[in-house]
Amino acid sequence: MPFPDRFLYLAYDPGITPKGGGLPGLSVLKNVVSSINMFGLIAVVGALAVSLGVWAWGHHTGGHQAEANGKKGALVAAGAALGLGAANGIVTFFSALGSQVH
Repeated sequence: MPFPDRFLYLAYDPGITPKGGGLPGLSVLKNVVSSINMFGLIAVVGALAVSLGVWAWGHHTGGHQAEANGKKGALVAAGAALGLGAANGIVTFFSALGSQVH
């Protein structure tokens, strides 16, 4: 195969795929990321508890601004929990989708 044709072939298909265990320290990195995810989930539980408390306090005292902020905080905390819980699935989905592009 002539050089220009080989170059064009490599431009379209370099033959690189993700490989687990290829680098040292991969298990340590997985543990660090898992710990960060768990820390985020624990923080979201705290944020949700505080937001729900602010929502209830604002409702019972007539503080409409506090009530609105509590609602927003509860929705943001719920969204963050959804994102943290679904992070692995989202990355896996888009990685599989990206591997189908030719």
